Amino acid sequence: MSLTESTMLALNTQLKDFTLPDVISDTQLNLLTFVEDRPVVLAFICNHCPYVKHILSEFVNVGNEYSAKGFAFIAISSNDVVNYPDDSPDNMKILAAGRQFKFPYCYDATQQVAKDYQASCTPDFYCFNKHQQLVYRGRFDAATPGNDSMVDGKDLIAAMDAVLQNAPVNSKQLPSMGCNIKWL
Repeated sequence: MSLTESTMLALNTQLKDFTLPDVISDTQLNLLTFVEDRPVVLAFICNHCPYVKHILSEFVNVGNEYSAKGFAFIAISSNDVVNYPDDSPDNMKILAAGRQFKFPYCYDATQQVAKDYQASCTPDFYCFNKHQQLVYRGRFDAATPGNDSMVDGKDLIAAMDAVLQNAPVNSKQLPSMGCNIKWL
């Protein structure tokens, strides 16, 4: 495990389309078709990362809640599954079912989507408004394994709430920290 921070993709970056397999529905998810005119959160996660495991329960709660509030919420795993078999599509599906994801969990086998969004760690979060412009990127909250911060998702939630209220998102944004994406 190598502690890595988000690269902090430039704000106002336009949402870039992709098509990936959703391991939950066993269908191909086309981003722009799925999103339509909704705001979207892309969350780069994986099964084995201790930073993801630390926030996973609250992340799923937040993802399920904000999916119901109108967000297109999508989790993506881009890790090398040959060397990290816990992150395989079959294991992704098992995790999603056990944790009751109500949003897609997509597998980025070529890692192109992670590259397109300059994702560098797990977890890594990107929030786009309904105009498909990046308004937030960075951490879920201050909690990491070993610190005493509460896992509450407050950083991402504040951004999503601002988007839902058509209000400006706070431009003071902190990078996520976690395991580096396991590149091929």
